[in-house]
Amino acid sequence: MNDTIRMTKQRRWSESKAHSSWQIFKIMAEFVDGFEALAKIGPCISIFGSARTQPGHEAYELTVDITKKLAEEGFGIISGGGPGIMEAANKGAQLGGGKSVGLNIELPFEQHDNPYIDRDANLHFEYFFVRKTMFTKYSQGFVMMPGGFGTMDEFFEVATLIQTGKMLQVPLILVGSTYWAGLMEWLQTTMLTEQYISSEDLQLLKIADTAEEVAAHVLNFYSKNPLQPNF
Repeated sequence: MNDTIRMTKQRRWSESKAHSSWQIFKIMAEFVDGFEALAKIGPCISIFGSARTQPGHEAYELTVDITKKLAEEGFGIISGGGPGIMEAANKGAQLGGGKSVGLNIELPFEQHDNPYIDRDANLHFEYFFVRKTMFTKYSQGFVMMPGGFGTMDEFFEVATLIQTGKMLQVPLILVGSTYWAGLMEWLQTTMLTEQYISSEDLQLLKIADTAEEVAAHVLNFYSKNPLQPNF
């Protein structure tokens, strides 16, 4: 490596470190803005699911029914703010007269604001980990609709936080027994059998197929537990 190349690499490394230092302030600002906005909203349920699910699809319409019923029971609804299941979640929240929150993220594809988010509750994030913190800190329950890698990531992160005691136990509901059957079977016959999890861990998960079943799980849990921030 000649001196010119070495000096160029060193300069770029120094510039990168300087950028990383300033990045901390952007991250802090996202945390502060998110905490201040969500702390004012009240108890909410988060909905996760595919951004690719179209209106008219069974999962889309079921999501609308679920969030409408939860909103009628007094819960706000938090979604990722984009299309698909997120849009359905916010639509149901508005139909049910509840607070409709969107936690948007800057992505190169799929993500754009949906029209059913309350104007004062449409938050935008650059960093996934900040956005995830907002979901987990203020949600009083999590409803997992069918989805892809992102949905699985969110599901397992919430399950891990509850399992390890880093977050209070809240309802964690998987909607669509047929969709989730393969995963549940694998958890029981492989992960549990090989003792990577315990039977108590599986008890954290509830399965539901209707809006009424989802609402019943949530209301039953909060008939015995207080509503409060998770950590």
